[in-house]
Amino acid sequence: MRRSHEATAAIESYSPAEERFNRRRRSAGLIVAPALFLAVLLWPMPGLPPQAHRLAAIMAMVVALWITEALPMAVTALLGPVLAVVLRVAPAREAFSAFADPIIFLFIGSFILAEAMFVHGLDRRVAFTALSMRMVGTRPARVLVAYGAVSVLVSMWISNTATTAMMFPIGLSIVAHLGAGGGGNAKDVERFALAMMLMTSFAASVGGVGTPVGTPPNLIGIGMLERTLGIRIPFFQWMLLGIPIVVVLFAFLALYFHLTCVRGARIGEGSATLAQDELQKLGPMSAGQRNVLFAFGLTVALWLLPGVLAITGAGQSAFAKAYEAAVPESVAAIVGAIFLFVLPVDWRGRRFTLTWDEAVRIDWGIILLFGGGLALGTLTFSTGLAESMGKGVASWLPSQTPLALTILFTGFAIVMSEAASNTASANMIVPVAIAVAQAAGVRAIEPALGATLGASMGFMMPISTPPNAIIYSSGHVPITAMMRHGIVLDVAGFVVIVTVVTLLGWIVG
Repeated sequence: MRRSHEATAAIESYSPAEERFNRRRRSAGLIVAPALFLAVLLWPMPGLPPQAHRLAAIMAMVVALWITEALPMAVTALLGPVLAVVLRVAPAREAFSAFADPIIFLFIGSFILAEAMFVHGLDRRVAFTALSMRMVGTRPARVLVAYGAVSVLVSMWISNTATTAMMFPIGLSIVAHLGAGGGGNAKDVERFALAMMLMTSFAASVGGVGTPVGTPPNLIGIGMLERTLGIRIPFFQWMLLGIPIVVVLFAFLALYFHLTCVRGARIGEGSATLAQDELQKLGPMSAGQRNVLFAFGLTVALWLLPGVLAITGAGQSAFAKAYEAAVPESVAAIVGAIFLFVLPVDWRGRRFTLTWDEAVRIDWGIILLFGGGLALGTLTFSTGLAESMGKGVASWLPSQTPLALTILFTGFAIVMSEAASNTASANMIVPVAIAVAQAAGVRAIEPALGATLGASMGFMMPISTPPNAIIYSSGHVPITAMMRHGIVLDVAGFVVIVTVVTLLGWIVG
């Protein structure tokens, strides 16, 4: 994802006051995290096994480091398992086994496919093709909806940060063209620019909920449920949960921004011309783009086939069972990625769709962060820490029904995601949700899914997510406006997630 990383680094910025806050937060973390470690380690906990006691101290330090970002989050994710081995919480083979979990390879394969899209410009072709459609035209509401829809669809398959970095310059160009087109006033253009920038970030974060590979918290929740409870959520089944949430939240976004920012606005024309011009500059579809489209389409087909077989009534057939055993989601992702190295773009020159130098530019930090979080989450259950923690938290709760716990942990995850990354938030909260549900004697899947989905709902502050920081750097989004609009979407996301997850629990239960 080199181009994505470069774009993000170039445009993600904070105000001087926010930079000072971040520096102080990181400095505080370097003091608070070790202090918490020692305090928990030395505090008498007679009811806790020694390994669980030591792991509690490690977890306290890791959580503090994740929240303050005193160390790079991937480094913190490695620090946790390392300390678990050093303090004899678990042997090295057990502590590091999560880094070889099949979901890690699902991450790697999907990241490599996304990198190929960036290398060959397939992402921009998709965006400009959608924006140049005749039905979109130059009406502000239609442009906003089409632009947001592209962000949603792309972010279902690549990270929300990469999607925002891709769509951000496109959105700025559209705003500049519309503002220069005449026929409007400055206030209308300013309102439309605010809506476009917020739609860039918000739609990308919402879209990631739709598929397991759309955002890391999804795979964290899936991995935690499988490793701790033996509950497996296949790719297609996750989409049956995620797609309705995406559709409802995007419809809410489109209506909300239409009513608050776009309705009645008179702005100049130019978006259609811009999109058509940019699409023309890209020229005809290249061999590389066709190869990426083939590899990506094949991977998605392999991911969805078990669900299609289940719908047609063949889900329990011998073929379906053999296919599911032979081609799990992780293998499908790696198969698609391997095709990128064997499909040629120039056979005579022996040039293939993707080189290894390009492939290794994927975000390894996210992969390490996921592996470290999954390792610590698994250890909390194997050492008995999760059981003790779950009983302690459950004893404080006035209500311990699945609905009450889903409301609690969805809201907690949303609040936490405003202060920490969505991946770190999911790593911290999902194991707690599962442990508390087990201690309360209720189904854990609803609270765990609520925490997983809620971790992707950080919309209020530039520091909440990289997409928010990217659009904040545009100058079109005052922090007060981000907070005002972000809290509305946080509340909407909370209501939709709790409703959909609860309905799913009733249907399954």
